[in-house]
Amino acid sequence: QVQFVESGGGLVQPGGSLRLSCAASLTIFSTYTMTWYRQAPGNQREFVASITPGGSTNYRDSVKGRFTISRDNAKNTVYLQLNNLIPEDTAIYYCKPLSGDGNWGQGTQVTVSS
Repeated sequence: QVQFVESGGGLVQPGGSLRLSCAASLTIFSTYTMTWYRQAPGNQREFVASITPGGSTNYRDSVKGRFTISRDNAKNTVYLQLNNLIPEDTAIYYCKPLSGDGNWGQGTQVTVSS
């Protein structure tokens, strides 16, 4: 069964940084476009960033210039570097292939607060 294990979240002050990781048990990880999503309390899950097998990236407008997605195919892992965090970034962050394969993982909580 395909699984995704997210980690790296925490409590950080506004302006701080975090690096999230997502380990995926996909058979051919390198062929998937991997995507980070987030869900804030009371809100629907939303797209944050994606990275194609070739390394092309896409971001939601509110995180452009602050977040960076990357991947390590040898480790079946996708990363999300979060810089210059703001309170509105507070959410549970999840990863999943853009294709929708697999079940949602537990996510990792990011809380931005002073």
